[in-house]
Amino acid sequence: MPTAAAPPLPADLTRREAHLIRTLRSPGAVQRWLNGLPYNTEIGGGTQRGFRGVVEHHMAHCLEAAVFAAVVLEQHGYPPLVMSLESQDHLDHVIFVHQHRGRWGAIARSRDPGLHGRRAVFPTLRALARSYLEPYVDYTGRLRGFGVANLAEAMGRYDWRWRHGNIWQVEQMLIGWPHERLPSSTKRYKELKAWYRDYRATHGGKKPTDYNGRETWAPLPREFR
Repeated sequence: MPTAAAPPLPADLTRREAHLIRTLRSPGAVQRWLNGLPYNTEIGGGTQRGFRGVVEHHMAHCLEAAVFAAVVLEQHGYPPLVMSLESQDHLDHVIFVHQHRGRWGAIARSRDPGLHGRRAVFPTLRALARSYLEPYVDYTGRLRGFGVANLAEAMGRYDWRWRHGNIWQVEQMLIGWPHERLPSSTKRYKELKAWYRDYRATHGGKKPTDYNGRETWAPLPREFR
């Protein structure tokens, strides 16, 4: 639910940047736009582009998508809240989180179908984080904890909104941010891992989408439908 005052826009916004900020007024609209982008697989080297880099290069990985959502929706009154999901294999995931009528939802991009956005149906941020537990299990992944940061507060004077080029300090901040433990059943984890491996082996490498709680997922990009 929009609650915050929007920060001023820079004078050098491009026409494309201004159009996206003006027209992507809701979490659903931002998720749909991000779903239409190729996933940034970072071929040729790692990136951590901000809003302007996502618009320029027309692709995004998870943290880039979360920052894009934070910049756009902050202009429409949403606090720039991002959630870091910490995995045992250090392949963490970052999502933008928002609230509607007291319920939490998320905007996200990922290589995995189950790690995309969530509808605003979760009573707490912890419940929202737990919705990623089962889809996170693959060959090596298992969630261990989550942390939520308001970029406007956590980044201080650092220009994470409009900076050209990479914004590595956002990633570094989230790595060091306090995370709450998110315990899960080891028995269930082993069952999911075996099921995931068998599914990929018997479906030509296709990633599964048939998880508990599937009805809470936001619409997926076309390649996963």
